[in-house]
Amino acid sequence: MHELSVCQAMLTQVTNLAREQRANTVHKIVLRVGPLAGVEPGLLLQAFPLASAGTLAETAELVIEELPLRVRCETCGAESVALPNRLVCGACGDWHTRLVSGDEMLLASVELSREEEDACVKPAAAM
Repeated sequence: MHELSVCQAMLTQVTNLAREQRANTVHKIVLRVGPLAGVEPGLLLQAFPLASAGTLAETAELVIEELPLRVRCETCGAESVALPNRLVCGACGDWHTRLVSGDEMLLASVELSREEEDACVKPAAAM
């Protein structure tokens, strides 16, 4: 199950982003995954709690948006949705197609929060 290592790599990116933004909590992570991305969305969801344990994203919600597979026909020029094992044109039925989308895995959005520092810090009393 390489989905665990995929989650760990994604969490490295999320943690770096959170540090850049000086955030201390990650609330939500949205991934967009195509059917030819080489990962199983269900397995990513199962691996996420293990991968996120002890990180800024430990309590975060992982949302996976599954993207459609789209092809462009070399014969008629139409763009259509296709199946992973049947990359044919939806308009004319020709097999001469090129992949337009569906092989990507994108970190679409991350919801972060910062705990505001106490602005009214009082110095310790002199003894």
